[in-house]
Amino acid sequence: MRQIVLDTETTGLETAHGHRIIEIGCVEMVNRRLTGNNYHQYIQPEREIDEGALQVHGITQEFLADKPKFADISDDLLTYLGNAELIIHNAPFDIGFLNYELQMVQGKQFDLMNHCEVLDTLALARQKHPGVRNSLDALCKRYEVDNSSRELHGALLDSEILADVYLAMTGGQSTLSLDASEEAGRIGKTTIKRIDSDRPPLPVIQPTADELAEHHLYLDKLEKDTGYCVWRGHEEAV
Repeated sequence: MRQIVLDTETTGLETAHGHRIIEIGCVEMVNRRLTGNNYHQYIQPEREIDEGALQVHGITQEFLADKPKFADISDDLLTYLGNAELIIHNAPFDIGFLNYELQMVQGKQFDLMNHCEVLDTLALARQKHPGVRNSLDALCKRYEVDNSSRELHGALLDSEILADVYLAMTGGQSTLSLDASEEAGRIGKTTIKRIDSDRPPLPVIQPTADELAEHHLYLDKLEKDTGYCVWRGHEEAV
């Protein structure tokens, strides 16, 4: 299974205003292992960068002046992506910009989602953690992923961080090593800690009346904030 964790940086927020992609970063995973076969490209957008966007990613017009245009890199990008599953945080934003750029090169009927499946980690996180913030920084904190180097947004850095977050959200992987020989040397070595079948049963601690009352108040707040509380149907089990 080949998956590509993808992120873009842009000149602004909306293609309707003619905003363009200025950076693409991709991280490849095969069978949930990072391969090191990544893709990273800065792009000359042929337009000015909004001040608000500049404050987010720090990529300047001067830095991009000698970079290739999107039309120059589109074939290489599509070849790299192939028919892999794309993993993107807030996928509609990035897919919208990629389609906008690709339609100018490939034709107005082009839709990347006809070539690749797309998994939106923001939608996945909202399913798993309703009623709380699910930004990439919030998920890093929740899953203890180190994002200390993320002072500004960057497409490749954010893709690397999102790959770790995605693996943590969906069960992890056996190793993050990029060294195939090191990985091969670990085959047959289990990291699973077996539980002694003769151990005494774990104690069951029942909540107090006050704790139950606080629990119900919290569910009421979640339901009010989000319009739906997935735990509401399980209150009897609490």
